[in-house]
Amino acid sequence: MVGFSLGEPDDDDRGSPGTLPYRPPEAGGVAAKVLTAVIVVGLAVGAVAYFALPASRIDGPTAPTTSGPLGQPPATGSGLSLKAPPAPAAVLAGVAASRSVDAHRLEHLVGRTLTSPRLGHHLGFAVAALGSTHLAMRAGGPQPITPASTTKLLTTTTALTILGPDHRFATTVKQGGSPRRIVLVGGGDPLLTDRRTPAEEAAESYPRPATLQQLAARTAASLSKAGVHRVSLGYDDSLFTGPAVNPQWPHKYIPESVVSPISSLWVDEGRAVAGLAARVADPAAEAASLFGALLAEQGVAVDPTVRDTRVSHTAATLATVESPPLAEIVQHILALSDNEGAEVLLRQVAIAAGRPGSSAAGVQVVRQTISGLGIDLRHAVIYDGSGLSRHDRLPIQVLVDVLQADAAADHPDLRPVVTSLPVAGFTGTLAYRFVDDEPSGLGLVTAKTGTLTDVHALAGVITARSGAVLVFAAVADRVPVPKTNAARAQLDRIAATLASCGC
Repeated sequence: MVGFSLGEPDDDDRGSPGTLPYRPPEAGGVAAKVLTAVIVVGLAVGAVAYFALPASRIDGPTAPTTSGPLGQPPATGSGLSLKAPPAPAAVLAGVAASRSVDAHRLEHLVGRTLTSPRLGHHLGFAVAALGSTHLAMRAGGPQPITPASTTKLLTTTTALTILGPDHRFATTVKQGGSPRRIVLVGGGDPLLTDRRTPAEEAAESYPRPATLQQLAARTAASLSKAGVHRVSLGYDDSLFTGPAVNPQWPHKYIPESVVSPISSLWVDEGRAVAGLAARVADPAAEAASLFGALLAEQGVAVDPTVRDTRVSHTAATLATVESPPLAEIVQHILALSDNEGAEVLLRQVAIAAGRPGSSAAGVQVVRQTISGLGIDLRHAVIYDGSGLSRHDRLPIQVLVDVLQADAAADHPDLRPVVTSLPVAGFTGTLAYRFVDDEPSGLGLVTAKTGTLTDVHALAGVITARSGAVLVFAAVADRVPVPKTNAARAQLDRIAATLASCGC
C-alpha cells in the first residue's frame, strides 16, 4: 500500500539501508538567529493586540439571533449578515423531451461513420431527439432489418404494459389427491434458482431470485404441521402451451445449448449448472428432482418416482415463493440480453391477455400492444420474444419509436425499459465496450445490444455534448463473419460520435 502524510519527507528522503536516517539541520548560525528574533517580535505584537480588544470581542461567540433551516448556516448573527441559501435543485431532473436537434449538423458529423465497409452490406440507422415525433436523420433505406436481441425492447415493453412493473410470478406446492401427495406447480418464474449462496452474497444479488430452498423449507413446515413426513411428489408445468422450442429457431440451438426449451417450471433457466451454458433436456423434470432432494434435506421422505401430473387450480396451496417484481426482471433481461427470460415473458403476456401461454399467442399480444402505443408494425415480422429467430424483421424506426414510448411522461410504467439499458463501459453487455476505442461514449451511451451471426445492433438513448438527448438505432445485418469485431467497433464509433455531437 502506498501512503503519504503532509509535512513529512518521502520515503526516499529518509535514507535507505546502509545510510544515516534523515535529520533536520541543527539550529545555529546567523539565519537561525534572525528567524528566532522575528518569531519573538511577532508574538509580542499579537499579545498587545489581543489585550487591546474590547471585552465583548474576546469573551467568545454570541448566540445567533436567528437560526436557519436544518443543515443551513444562520442568516444573521454576531458580525454576520447573509442571505439564506436557495433550496437545492434536484440532483437528477427527469427528462421527458430533449431540446431540438440541428439535423444538418448531425448528418454532417455522423454521416461519414455510416459508410464504413466495416458495417458489411446493409445498415439501418435512425435517430431522433427524445420526445420528437420526427426522425432527425435516417440512413439505409426502407428495407427492414434483422433486429436480433433488440427485439427484447418490444417484449419487455409489452410485459410492462400488460402486467405492470410490480407484478410477480409465483411458484407453488399444492395438495394432490391425498395428504401424502404434493405437486410442484410452475408459475413461469424466469429467475427461479436453487443456488446455495452465502447469506451475504444472497443479500447483495440483484434481482434477488426466489429459490427452491425457500420453497422446500416452507413446504416441509406445512407438512410437519399437518403431521405428514412422507410424500409422493409430482410436478405440473402446464401453464405454458405450444412447442417449447420455437420452430423459427435454427435446429442447432438446443443441442448446442444456445437456449433452453422454454418451460413454466425450471431452475436457473434450465441450465445444468447455474451461470454455465450447458442446458438440461427436460427443465421441469430436473427442477422437480432437485426439489425432492431439498425436501429430503428438510426431513421429508420422498418416494423415488417423481411424476409429471396435473393439479386443479383450486387445490389447497401448501407453500409459495414469488419472483422479484417485473421491473427488476426486465432490468435483468435487458442488461444481460437474457433469451430465456424474454421468451418466458412472451408467454406470460399471452396468458395475461386471456390467451394460451404459447409463443405464437405471445407474438400476437406483442403486436397488438406495440401497435396500441401508436407504433407502425405493418412491415414488421416477429416470431419470438428474444430475437433469436433470423426471420424476424423490423423497420429501423420501430426501435426508435418503442424507446420514445418507453421514455414518454404519459407511460411511467414503461420507464424501466429505458433505465435498464446497458451503460457504455459500465454495465451489462456494454460493460467492456467503448473503454479503449471510443471513450467519448463512456457513460453517455445507454443501449440494448443485438448479436447474431452476421448481425450486430445497438438501440438506445444518448446524452450528446450539446445537452440534447437522442434516441437512436443502428443495425448492420449483413456483416461477413471475419468483420464481426470491426462491425461492432464501428457501431460503437457511431454511438460515440452522436455523444460528442454539438448539434
